[in-house]
Amino acid sequence: MKLLLTHGYFLADDPKEARIMKPYAPLGILSLSAHLRGKGFEVEIYDSTFGSRAELFSILDSGPAGVLGIYGNLMTRGNVLDLAARARADGWKTILGGPEPTNYAEEYLAAGADLIVAGEGELAMERLMAARLDPSSWPDIPGIVFRTVNGALVRTGSPQQISNLDAQPWPDRERVDIPRYLKAWRDRHGSGSVSLITARGCPYHCNWCSHSVYGQSHRRRSPGSVVSEVAWILERYQPDMLWFADDVFTIHHGWITEYESRMRARGLRIPFECITRADRLDARMAETLARLGCFRVWIGSESGSQRILDAMQRGVTVEQVRKAVALCKQNGIQTGMFLMWGYEGEEISDIEATVEHVKMCRPDVFFTTVSYPIKGTPYFDRVAPKLVNVRPWRESTDRDFSIRGRHSRRFYQHADELLKSEMSGEPDAEKIRNARESLERTREEVEA
Repeated sequence: MKLLLTHGYFLADDPKEARIMKPYAPLGILSLSAHLRGKGFEVEIYDSTFGSRAELFSILDSGPAGVLGIYGNLMTRGNVLDLAARARADGWKTILGGPEPTNYAEEYLAAGADLIVAGEGELAMERLMAARLDPSSWPDIPGIVFRTVNGALVRTGSPQQISNLDAQPWPDRERVDIPRYLKAWRDRHGSGSVSLITARGCPYHCNWCSHSVYGQSHRRRSPGSVVSEVAWILERYQPDMLWFADDVFTIHHGWITEYESRMRARGLRIPFECITRADRLDARMAETLARLGCFRVWIGSESGSQRILDAMQRGVTVEQVRKAVALCKQNGIQTGMFLMWGYEGEEISDIEATVEHVKMCRPDVFFTTVSYPIKGTPYFDRVAPKLVNVRPWRESTDRDFSIRGRHSRRFYQHADELLKSEMSGEPDAEKIRNARESLERTREEVEA
């Protein structure tokens, strides 16, 4: 039984990302492919990043029909729905995975999917393929969602998780065009990057963050295993840098120390960037990252208001963020900061606190977003009574929810203008004053 894996993200259809042009290979389906091929199953991959809907539709139309596995996330809802419908019309069996189908299993099943793998996919997919997708086997396979012939929705419980990640094969990078990814980077930025992950899951409890794939867990590969993969990537692809896609790279200081020792023992050093939490970065860790070649650390600051951070259950303080940024600067590491406007209960004083916080930190780069509730999170549950779908579900994403009573989108645009004006190389007093006045003027505007 042939399995075709894809992820439904088409770079050419995303003007914003096409401008940024920092694509990475889809490690999720590459890891799933490596696992299943290691078990003897026939697996093909259509990497839609540089592909097209027309080309993928043509593959489905021409057949022969088999099993189509699609990874779906918040960005790709529309594409995944279209692919599932086309596959069903062409006689394919369709399995969906990833955070978005897990959160909206009923909707995706109604739209044409045969079943949803809810959570980590390797072990469930292995059993499904071994049973040749026989529906009589489905009730006994943990971590899937489907409908019976009578229309009853069945959830088979928590998915099985892989305990020993070192036993897993590395992602199937050779099945996609990694050199094309590197070329896209180099043509736009002058240097190319390859991604990898050292761990699965995050044990923290930020109440706006989804844990629908890996759950409230943290499992990590051994430092030696990661060093071996890094060495292979460097020899095979010669990237200019790496991206460690872990949720929190420095979560375990002893792991980082051993990793650095093993890299040094093999004479390996490569520039890289990673994400961490402010409370998992101290002076020793910053020094170790610098020795390893880390050139940028991304920190989820979210807000400069401790009241808002506590409401988010971030588990960090504003002062810890400032200290972490300072430590990075002292060790020659750039800092990137993620910020979030509009969290439930935020007032204009909290926005002013965030602006002052960013001014004190002076990160090398920062990004803002207006908070949006992801289904399956405590934040979603908290604001659910106030949510309004501004467009039909299949044409929107969780980013498009309107929250009754929250400040208007225009209000947060003025917050952005204020922050950018304050952080410009040569702050313009008139622009700052105008942004602050606009913020005040629109503070009474709320979402309907």
